[in-house]
Amino acid sequence: MKKKIISLLLAGLFVLSNITVTYATEGEIADMQAQKQQAEAGLAQAQADISAMEGKKQELEDYLSDLNAQYEELTNVISDLSVQAGEKENQLKDIQKKLKKAQKASDKQYEDMKLRIQYMYENGGTTALQALLSSKDLAEFLNTAESVSKISQYDRTMLNKYEKLQETIKEQKTAAQEEKTAIDNLLAERSAKQQEVQELAASTSDNISSYIAQISASQEEAAALTAQINSADNSIAQLIQQAEAEKAAQERAEAEAAAAEEASGEEDTTEEDAAEDTADYEEDTTEENDTEENYESQDSGEDTSDTEESSENTEDSLDVSENQSSSESTNSGQGKYLGNFTLTAYCNCAQCCGTAGNLTASGTVPTAGRTVAMAGVPFGTQLLINGNVYTVEDLGTPYGHVDIFFDNHSDALSFGLQSAEVYQLN
Repeated sequence: MKKKIISLLLAGLFVLSNITVTYATEGEIADMQAQKQQAEAGLAQAQADISAMEGKKQELEDYLSDLNAQYEELTNVISDLSVQAGEKENQLKDIQKKLKKAQKASDKQYEDMKLRIQYMYENGGTTALQALLSSKDLAEFLNTAESVSKISQYDRTMLNKYEKLQETIKEQKTAAQEEKTAIDNLLAERSAKQQEVQELAASTSDNISSYIAQISASQEEAAALTAQINSADNSIAQLIQQAEAEKAAQERAEAEAAAAEEASGEEDTTEEDAAEDTADYEEDTTEENDTEENYESQDSGEDTSDTEESSENTEDSLDVSENQSSSESTNSGQGKYLGNFTLTAYCNCAQCCGTAGNLTASGTVPTAGRTVAMAGVPFGTQLLINGNVYTVEDLGTPYGHVDIFFDNHSDALSFGLQSAEVYQLN
C-alpha cells in the first residue's frame, strides 16, 4: 500500500511539473504570436507609408518633368529673342547709317541750292536785263527764264524729297527702337521666368531626394520587421516543437503513472488474497467439528464466488475487446491515425512567404481547401483533418505541424494556432 502511494505521488509530481512547463510554453507561444502580429501591423503600416511616398515621389517627378520641359522651352524662346534682339540692333545700326547718309545728302543739296539762289538774287537784275538785251528775240528770253525756273523747281523738289526721306528714316528708327525695346523686355521677362523655373526644379529635385531617403529608411524598417516576423515564426515553430515534446513526455509520464498504479493495485490484490486464504485455512482448521453439509455448503459458496469473479473478469475482457475493435474500425474507416498535430495557417503574400505569388515546393499552384505544408511525408499525401481532406504540396513545417493554406492574410491570421486529430488516407 505504501509503494502504491509513493508511486502515485511521484507520478503526480512529474505530471504536474510537465503541465507547468507546457503552460509556460503556451504562454511563450502566445507572446511570440502577439509580437509577430505587432510586427506585421508595423510592416503593413510601413508598406502603406512606402506606397504613399512612392505616389508623392511620382507626382514630384512628373512635376519636375514639366518644369524641365518649361525650362527647355524658355531656353529656346530666349535664344530666339536674343537672335531677334541682335537683328534689331543691326537693323538700327543700318537705319542710323542711312539716316546719316540722307542727312548729308540733304545738307549738300540744301547748300547747293542756297548758293544758286543767292547767286541768282544777288545778280538777278543784271543778268535778267542782260539776258533780255542779249536775247535775239522773245523766244530766247523765255527759254532762258524757263531754264532758271526749272533749276529752282528741281532744287525745291530735291529738298522736299530729302526731307521726306529723313522723316521715313526717323520713323523706321523709332519703330526699330520700339521693337528692340519690346524684345528686350520680353527677353528679360523670359529670363526671369527661366530663373523661376530653374529654382522650382531645384526645389522639386530636393523634395524628390528627401522622399527617396524616406522611402529607403521605410524599406529598411520593413526589412527589419520582415526579419522580426521570420524570427518570430522560427521561434513559434521551435516553441511548438518544444510543446509537442513536452506533451509527449507528459503522456509518457501519465502512462507510466497508470502502469505503476495498476502494478501497485495488483500487488495489493495479491497480498489481500493471500491474507484471505490464510484466514480461511485457519478457520477451516479450527472448525473440524462442523458437519459435512456445512462443509460442502461452504465449499459450494466459495465455488460460486469464484465462478462469479471469473464471469466478471470474462465480461470485462469482452468489453475491452469490443472497445478495441470499435476503435480499430473507426481508425481504419478514417485512414491511418497519425496523432494530434498542431495546426497553423499561411497565405501566398510577401509577409508569409517572403515574396508574393510563389508556387508550392511541389510545383503546384496553392489552393485554399486543398494545399497544406508538412515535412516527413511525400508530396501528394492526403490528410483528413476535422472532416476535410487536404493534400501535402508544400514544405516549411516539421512533421507533426500542419500549415494550412488560405486565400488571404486576414483569414490566415484569424485561424491562429489550433490542434486536431490527423489521419492519413493514402
